[in-house]
Amino acid sequence: MTIRHLKVFTAVADAGGMSAAAKELHVSQPTVSQAIAELEKYYGVKLFERLSQKLYLTKEGELMLSFSRHILDSFDRMEEAMDQAVKKTNLRIGCSVTVGTCLIGDILDRAKNKMPDLLFSVVVANSSDIERAILCNEVDIGIVEGILKSSELVITPVCEDELVVVCGRDHPLAKEKSVTFDMLEGQNYISRESGSAERNQLEKIFEEQGLQLLRTFCSTNTEAIKNAVIRGMGIAVLSSRMIEKERALGEIVVLPIEGLKVTRNINLAVHKNKYLSKGIRMLQEIIMKM
Repeated sequence: MTIRHLKVFTAVADAGGMSAAAKELHVSQPTVSQAIAELEKYYGVKLFERLSQKLYLTKEGELMLSFSRHILDSFDRMEEAMDQAVKKTNLRIGCSVTVGTCLIGDILDRAKNKMPDLLFSVVVANSSDIERAILCNEVDIGIVEGILKSSELVITPVCEDELVVVCGRDHPLAKEKSVTFDMLEGQNYISRESGSAERNQLEKIFEEQGLQLLRTFCSTNTEAIKNAVIRGMGIAVLSSRMIEKERALGEIVVLPIEGLKVTRNINLAVHKNKYLSKGIRMLQEIIMKM
């Protein structure tokens, strides 16, 4: 016995006949007749009697109808409540600093246009922290640059980003048409915190080149790093997306380093066992079109 059986039974009782009920339910009459027969067989009772070409409820049918109306009403209210619950779902997004600064605003604008009833919360941290948050179910979806290590994640590339070495416009290297690794030796270095994707990738290359830099400033805040670069406090590694405005204004200069071009993927990441709700699937579609 299913909800469908009760809907058919109630429709027959209200319509006074199987043909009328079939028309109301947009199904065939044999489908209605079969559902009633299955109900009668399941409970071992006769639900309707046919007298003078018309159906009448038996006492057992009247008893079932009183319960059926209550059950169907409760079912409809449950459906409505669950629909409202889905619409009020809070989607938790974790993103790395570059994504949080350059992309998440556009993503949220598009998501809110398509899903106006959903709530969104955003956590911005370095890539390793977002990876941990996905694994611990502290966020539903992650958008991060760089390499994610866990085999528990499903990772999909979204777009590319380039890492560049930069300095302020008054820095001694700012006017150089070509910069070698030797010219970077001993420079004051403004760095990101441990766990930052750009720090890991570029510093690995610096180490391979045997390059020694003087780390004089370390911050989790990208704006603080950019301000330090603008003030001439040293060189830094930043996403090219992060410095578009400052570069256009001439406040930050990208150093043309020979033989150095580092790009990394910006990735969409979810736990492999995560239930992909309608909201998450729609958010994934929006992100993949960025």
